[in-house]
Amino acid sequence: MKEFLFCLSALLFLHGSAAAAPPATPIKHLVIIFPENISFDHYFGTYPHATNPPGEPKFIAAPNTPQVNGLDTALLTRNPNASNPANGEGAINPFRLERSQAATADQSHEYTAEQMAFHAGLMDLFPKSVGRGNKPATGPHTPLNTIGLTMGYFDGNTVTALWNYAQRFAMSDNSYGSNFGPSTPGAINLISGQTNGVVDIRNGSGGLADGGNGSFTLISDPDPVGDVCSITTRMTVSMSGPNIGDLLKDGNITWGWFSGGFDRTIVNKNGTTDCKRSSQSPLTPRPVLDYIPHHEPFQYYPSTANPDHTRPKSVKRIGYADDGANHQYDVHDFYDAIKAGNFPAVSFLKAPAYQDGHAGYSNPLDEQTFAVQVINFLQRRPEWRDTAVVIAYDDSDGWYDHQMGPIVNQSTGSTDALTGPGSCGDGSSALPGVDAGNAHAQGRCGFGPRLPMLVISPWARVNFVDHSLTNQASVIRFIEDNWLEGKRLGKGSFDEISSSITGMFDFKSAPRMGKLILNESTGEVVRPR
Repeated sequence: MKEFLFCLSALLFLHGSAAAAPPATPIKHLVIIFPENISFDHYFGTYPHATNPPGEPKFIAAPNTPQVNGLDTALLTRNPNASNPANGEGAINPFRLERSQAATADQSHEYTAEQMAFHAGLMDLFPKSVGRGNKPATGPHTPLNTIGLTMGYFDGNTVTALWNYAQRFAMSDNSYGSNFGPSTPGAINLISGQTNGVVDIRNGSGGLADGGNGSFTLISDPDPVGDVCSITTRMTVSMSGPNIGDLLKDGNITWGWFSGGFDRTIVNKNGTTDCKRSSQSPLTPRPVLDYIPHHEPFQYYPSTANPDHTRPKSVKRIGYADDGANHQYDVHDFYDAIKAGNFPAVSFLKAPAYQDGHAGYSNPLDEQTFAVQVINFLQRRPEWRDTAVVIAYDDSDGWYDHQMGPIVNQSTGSTDALTGPGSCGDGSSALPGVDAGNAHAQGRCGFGPRLPMLVISPWARVNFVDHSLTNQASVIRFIEDNWLEGKRLGKGSFDEISSSITGMFDFKSAPRMGKLILNESTGEVVRPR
């Protein structure tokens, strides 16, 4: 009998998910594609109406397509950013960026600068506070080479794939970054909902906010301590507290974060390898490293880090606790595992940097190519019936958006500037930090900018715009409710006060099993359902 119990225990250990509770919904596989730096209006401000100029992919909306909270006539022709003289030469109405202008300059998206752009809800200081122009100049005093570039937007002739997915599945026009600020806080909020609790701070603390009671809150993009690819001459930090990976491990749920460039053994076609693997789009002026350490949130937590980028023991064990890689992988491991019949329950996908959509080194065309490749692949798999893909973003890049979200978490630190110098409200609603004794963790002003969010699944609502209030931590909430019987991260995580993304699903009807195959380059429909 003892030998039987021992063998049974060993079997359960080796097959970690054997003891896992079944999902609460028909979704057995959740794939989160997490691109970079887009505001809602930047991609969907004029949805579902595209300009359709000659030479660009055409987009014609389906009848009865719902409207979004976007750029109406007043905002397009009498925008407060155009009339505010403080914006100087950048004072301009929102303007359409052509497909040939897909590669743009990066805008400022710092925690304080974004709050100043919002100007206590007037939303009228974007050019002054966050605007940056293209260099070299494309012509005298054009929007592209002034701080007015921040007012540019794309439509369905450029982000064609995303508009096509919105037509046939579900999107939100009321989803926000949990906080203001750049990439790393957004990525941390996606997995923990808690940017307080910075520890092991090296090379200065200039990119941190005083969280109170001796704590620090993350508001910038330091690299993670210990990651072999981190730049150790710049600030590096670790994070304390739990993340969703810890809960998934405790629940014996298979999961992984899959980053482009994470596998150090691969040699790219241009000869680059290890941490220096790089790629270049024809649309951008220079190559960029495939793997960016500060875009990999699980590397900040010792419990979920894989600092040496150790390879998994086998494709069959990817996603399991005994795989040797601690759930941190390369994007190719995602494809390899699924092809081998091993599809993790929860998968986070980060494209190689040239395809992550970040202005300055990537662009929406390369971004949509990555997303389409993933979704086309998944639709051809037998597991598609049980799969949902979420496309969510880390931050807004500072791109203009007209809608201010509710400030559910106030802050009164020196880095705050939403309602006045040093203030995002009066701080009375501040959530606790990681330390249970820290009743008010400052530096977490939010919700921040409005961001796109889409759900692509046989179970997604059809041609649907969700107006319910969500944020980055709403993805955590769905994972917790679906696989973890509602267990929360706690200690001030945004998951405690967030709605789930379930409003974008229809679990009462039968799944729609038709496929929507898109062209990887243009985003146009190749094979409709």
